Amino acid sequence: MLSKQHKKYVTKANFMLHGGDYNPDQWLDHPDILADDIKLMQLAHTNTFSLGIFAWSALEPEEGVYHFEWLDKVINDIHSYGGKVILATPSGARPAWMSQKYPEVLRVNERREKQLHGGRHNHCFTSPVYREKTQAMNRLLAERYGDHPAIIMWHISNEYGGECHCDYCQEAFRGWLKEKYNEDLKALNDAWWGPFWSHTISDWSQVESPSPIGENAVHGLNLDWRRFVTDQTINFFENEIVPLREISPDIPITTNFMADTFDLIPFQSLDYSKFAKHLDVVSWDAYPAWHNDWESTANLAMKVGFIDDLYRSLKQQPFLLMESTPSLVNWHEVNKAKRPGMHLLASMQMIAHGSDSILYFQWRKSRGSSEKFHGAVVDHDNSSENRVFKEVAEVGKTLEKLGPVVGTNRPADVAIVYDWENNWALNDAQGYGLSSKQYPQTLQQHYRTFWENDIPVDVITKEQDFSNYKLLIVPMLYLVNEETIARLKAFVENGGQLVMTYISGIVNEHDLTYLGGWHHDLQEIFGINPTETDTLYPSDRNYVTFRNKKYELKDYATVIDVHAATTEATYVEDFYANRAAVTSQTFGKGKTYYIGGRLEEKFHEDFYLELITELGIQPVAKVKHGKGVSVQARQAADRDYLFIMNFTEEQQNVTFEKSVTDLVTGETLEGEITLQQYQVRIVAQ
Repeated sequence: MLSKQHKKYVTKANFMLHGGDYNPDQWLDHPDILADDIKLMQLAHTNTFSLGIFAWSALEPEEGVYHFEWLDKVINDIHSYGGKVILATPSGARPAWMSQKYPEVLRVNERREKQLHGGRHNHCFTSPVYREKTQAMNRLLAERYGDHPAIIMWHISNEYGGECHCDYCQEAFRGWLKEKYNEDLKALNDAWWGPFWSHTISDWSQVESPSPIGENAVHGLNLDWRRFVTDQTINFFENEIVPLREISPDIPITTNFMADTFDLIPFQSLDYSKFAKHLDVVSWDAYPAWHNDWESTANLAMKVGFIDDLYRSLKQQPFLLMESTPSLVNWHEVNKAKRPGMHLLASMQMIAHGSDSILYFQWRKSRGSSEKFHGAVVDHDNSSENRVFKEVAEVGKTLEKLGPVVGTNRPADVAIVYDWENNWALNDAQGYGLSSKQYPQTLQQHYRTFWENDIPVDVITKEQDFSNYKLLIVPMLYLVNEETIARLKAFVENGGQLVMTYISGIVNEHDLTYLGGWHHDLQEIFGINPTETDTLYPSDRNYVTFRNKKYELKDYATVIDVHAATTEATYVEDFYANRAAVTSQTFGKGKTYYIGGRLEEKFHEDFYLELITELGIQPVAKVKHGKGVSVQARQAADRDYLFIMNFTEEQQNVTFEKSVTDLVTGETLEGEITLQQYQVRIVAQ
């Protein structure tokens, strides 16, 4: 477990950041609006604003013609009342003059079609011209604002994503491959299984990125392309920040990560585990579909907690919520507003899981174009009296009471491994169930019991240190290299408890299957050999018996040959009835568990509660509550900060074992209290 005494301020401020994306460049012809903004910022109890994200055309309306005076004034006006600024580089949306004069900056899609100017973040990340232009602009920003007292962070571009298939990118991909495979074409062909369909490469110039009008079924190629896209995006990012690091080395740098809005799973186009190493602070943009009609509020909150714990764990320090909405969004099929109380609750959940900010997209609603109905603090009515503005002000007042929480961490005895490359490879596999693999969703199912029982969890990557944890869970680790297998083995030998599931240990880092049965080290660690994976139709069901109880199984069942392991659960039906479904084995000082099938929520609850008890894993504080209430903690050296959150539509009673102090009201709470719908209490003990 990480020390709870570790405390780190991730920006140049030691308070909770509250504010968000501010686009004054849209309102330069409305000085009265800009004046109102400064007044309203104070009424909303906001203190930090991201500026310049999409402002390139306002900063440089013609090539070499610069207008910074408006940005000077906005920064100074925010600074005048004590506000802070996160200053963005504007590469996320380039001006039209640049696309017209330098068409090479435009992306080419996978069908080799040149894109027109439009949208945002559609640049070629290899284009020499665009790299030159972004670095030049960023140097001007750093020289002008690098020592301004209001600037607390650099926000690099915006929501990196997508890919380009132009000639520059093809050459860069070939160069990346030459470096990866030491200019050895045989090594490349071995990794890509070249003889398949006579796809052996005889010259580097024959390499092309995956395309629906060319090759897209060579899995090693697909995997390497996705790796290249991540590395080339990071390389573009590194080019952007050269002048910022040179001129303002003390100002931390971030860029905003994303998540899939509908499924609430990690963003898939880039490997954030690699990207995070190049950032001072991880930040992300969260837009959960609260009050949807396909899941409970508590289930969605669990998914949000999982993403928070992943992005926090990438650097094992507080993260920032860079974007959220105080009300609704404009891209869901149904854009439903947050119900009263939900904005405060959702905001405090972010803080509970490690954020040191609540920032919005956006401060003021746009008047035109696609985001004119996207939620904002200031609506078209320009009023501080509507419900949304008042709820934002309430969040601001609450955050002002949480200064002691800033910089604190969330030590954990439990970790779940999430791997972007594994998900790419598993989704690419033309086997199993094409729509039922659901790797991120499966990890969330294993995370649920810990979240519901207030047990902190780190969601880590395969490169991170395993030794801090009592329990390590690696569901569906389909792609796993020799190094990771060796590290898992050492973890168990040294006393760790390891849980693995079906469809794990199937392919190596090149997406080539292991030969001769399951990897010999995994067979040794687990005492079994999984010999067959049965994939079920959506209507199929089987069952497993565990501790004299019967649990439903769907989607996947592994036929297991037991060598030295103990059978913990057995299948009920089909040709593998009465054979092992769940096994365990003591190995070295530790123990392993293998779960052979996709089992219902109740199994995970019973299985993990048993492990939690055996390993002596405890929540930070014992607060008695029912389903749908979550108690999450952040810990300082001298006290713990508890967030007691009601993610249900009913009143819920909670009981404290000892007295605590409410950080917002100053009350002493003890015994049983009642939480109203969506209510949150924040206490210190």
